[in-house]
Amino acid sequence: MFKNYIKIAFRNMMNHKVFSFINVIGLTIGFSASFIIGLMVYYDYTFDDFHKDGDRIYRVVTDFKFPEGEFSNSGVTLALKGAIQDNSNFDVVSEFYLERPMKVNNRTEDLEFKLPKDVIYADENYFKIFDYKFIAGDAIKTLQNPNEVILTEERASKYFPNTAVSEIIGKTLVYNDSINAKVTGIVEGFKNRTDIIFQEFISHPTLLQTRLRGNIIGKRWNNTNSNSQLYVKLSANANKASIKNNLKEIAIEHRDEDDIKYGEERIFNLQPLNDIHFNENYGTYDWSSGQASKSLLKNLVFVAIFLLLLGCINFINLNTAQAAQRAKEIGIRKTLGSSRNQLIGQFMGETFLLVLIAALLSLILSKWLINVFSDFVPVGLSFELFKVPIVVISIILLLVLVTFLSGFYPAIVLSKINTISVLKNHLGVGDKKVRLRKFLTVFQFTIAQVFIIATLLVGKQINFLLSKDMGFKKDAIVSVYKPLEEQSFEKIKLYSEKLAAIPSIKEISLGANPPASQSSNRTDMRRMVDNQEVYGEIQLLAGDTNYLNLFEIDLLAGRVQRNDTIKELVINEAARKFFRFKSAEDAVGKSLLYDKENLQIVGVIGDFHQRSLKSDIKPLTLHGDWYRGEWSYFQAVHISLQSNSTENLKNSLSKIEKVYKEVYPGTNMRLEFLDETIAKFYKKEQKVSKLLNWATGLSILISCLGLLGLVIYTTNRRVKEIGVRKVLGASLFQINALLCKEFLILVAIAFAIAAPIAWYGTYNWLQNFAYKTSISFWVFVVSAFAMILFALIIISAKTLQAANANPVNSLRSE
Repeated sequence: MFKNYIKIAFRNMMNHKVFSFINVIGLTIGFSASFIIGLMVYYDYTFDDFHKDGDRIYRVVTDFKFPEGEFSNSGVTLALKGAIQDNSNFDVVSEFYLERPMKVNNRTEDLEFKLPKDVIYADENYFKIFDYKFIAGDAIKTLQNPNEVILTEERASKYFPNTAVSEIIGKTLVYNDSINAKVTGIVEGFKNRTDIIFQEFISHPTLLQTRLRGNIIGKRWNNTNSNSQLYVKLSANANKASIKNNLKEIAIEHRDEDDIKYGEERIFNLQPLNDIHFNENYGTYDWSSGQASKSLLKNLVFVAIFLLLLGCINFINLNTAQAAQRAKEIGIRKTLGSSRNQLIGQFMGETFLLVLIAALLSLILSKWLINVFSDFVPVGLSFELFKVPIVVISIILLLVLVTFLSGFYPAIVLSKINTISVLKNHLGVGDKKVRLRKFLTVFQFTIAQVFIIATLLVGKQINFLLSKDMGFKKDAIVSVYKPLEEQSFEKIKLYSEKLAAIPSIKEISLGANPPASQSSNRTDMRRMVDNQEVYGEIQLLAGDTNYLNLFEIDLLAGRVQRNDTIKELVINEAARKFFRFKSAEDAVGKSLLYDKENLQIVGVIGDFHQRSLKSDIKPLTLHGDWYRGEWSYFQAVHISLQSNSTENLKNSLSKIEKVYKEVYPGTNMRLEFLDETIAKFYKKEQKVSKLLNWATGLSILISCLGLLGLVIYTTNRRVKEIGVRKVLGASLFQINALLCKEFLILVAIAFAIAAPIAWYGTYNWLQNFAYKTSISFWVFVVSAFAMILFALIIISAKTLQAANANPVNSLRSE
């Protein structure tokens, strides 16, 4: 019997090739999206899920609240560990410090390694929090003494090539030409996905031999640094409410006078280990790979669900529409003794066969789609994840669910057909089935309309963001940064002087970051106004006397600083308003108090956007290289090029790099284009836009294929009616309008439902931006006309064919 069912299923597919094709294509699109998105969700949500007692491991982070706003820091004050380490709610408390050495030497083999990554200064409890496998060395007594280091197997093989692991123990590495560290252990790096990416663990007491000695000894409560990390492992019966209260009491106890005076608040919070991969407020340790976004993953899941639903709807619509064509087969089967359950089983089996074909096609497509969706797919995600047992089980369950959603209702409808009615040829379509098909068609086109409107509005906002005047010149400007290990100001000065000889360079300026960047440097300043102190945070931006000229930033009043090292301030309009100066001219000559020193304001510049347009413009001051005798603010050479053409740009960059190699031999040049930096502000929004483009295209395709199937079915049923109307003199246009009207009404109803949904969604999304485009009426008009046009093309393609047919052929049997 099963073999017979398979034969009939294949025969039915061959007899209705168009409907089968539409069903398979719709389900294949839905499955392909679901498989890729499912892999992404699985990949990101399985970061750091392998740690022993991982659900009890937390990072302690710091949140700050000010009258003018809030911000978060992944670090804590160095003093916090001592205040909480005796709390019985914690099994283990461990601190480590992120500090990248300038260089590491293996002097035995005369090897030097510059700026090694993923290095931390960890205390003796680190390996009690995170369970590493020790390959060599003592796993019990770790990092207790100064001048000890533990390496991962990968890092050990790099520092000591062609040396057995056991022979590395006891060898010495020299950090920054001054710190000798003995290798006391080798551990196996984590094999699973993790954000705990460290490769080199220097004992925490060794920090006393570095530039951080004063910070380590002082352990000031008002000093919070993101490099100072603190982890805790909660005891099995820990009271989280008690921990929260304890951390709150510690923060209140150590508030200083300024905190109390200006209403500032510091809050210590526990961040779960599995939250590190997602929470952008605190960041992760691998800046190059970035963090996953829960909101983006959630949106992707919704897209997959909607696309699968559209495929299922096509299946339901077309299979119920085919009821009349399969009525005789069902009637004969019932006459020969088939029960209703057997018929339901047969139709569900046919559905599962189509679902299986679609799933197999989707698996084949997935390998290609992983590359197509490279902007969304994490770097480490590969096709091999399809072999993971939980992924295989999830796919099987999805196939069963889709088979049920797609096939159960059509199976019920088909198996319910009355045998006597069939044999008497009295089978009606049924109002309920027609109403259901109309409802499902409206649902399909509602989803498609929502995607179209959202795509247009998101694209409009992104275009607004990228084209809006930032308040400074951003085209044809590059910033070249000196090597991190290079401390000398003289070399960067020499580099800028050599660049001045290149004809294609228009302007040169030394400074820290460009006007807009991902980096931030803030401090507090104050002034007295009418016997009242105005106190607040201000952004610091370092640049030489040519900085404003190069970036074409408007100087509203006063002048730039007299030279690069004098302590004078040039503030922006936002700072002028915040510190209550009546006008730009009024601010010039006045001063702000910074670190017990009055600094004179010599100029006021126009506001410009220092970050993305999600945030407001903040108070800012431009200053010079105040501490050049000790260290320099100026880390970059900003270059304005004469031309932005591709050929000239290529030649200019080649010359810039050549000079760089002359000044900094043996190092790689780090160069950033300002317009590319600004575009990165909206990387997430551009991902959303691309996601919507795909979702819109695929939803339109599935909906139009489903519509085509229904149009084919409808015109085939009404072919004799069309013939009669033609004989009676109806024109081609009249017949086409008659057949199109019903479907276009459904599309119009779908638009009426979709418009408010799309408006509400995009309105809320736009609230994330301080500066935003308007929700224009034309977007809705274009969306409506686009959907009607798509539907009209699909409908007319079939109806015109039917209307053009010779009525003699359709009426011959009458």
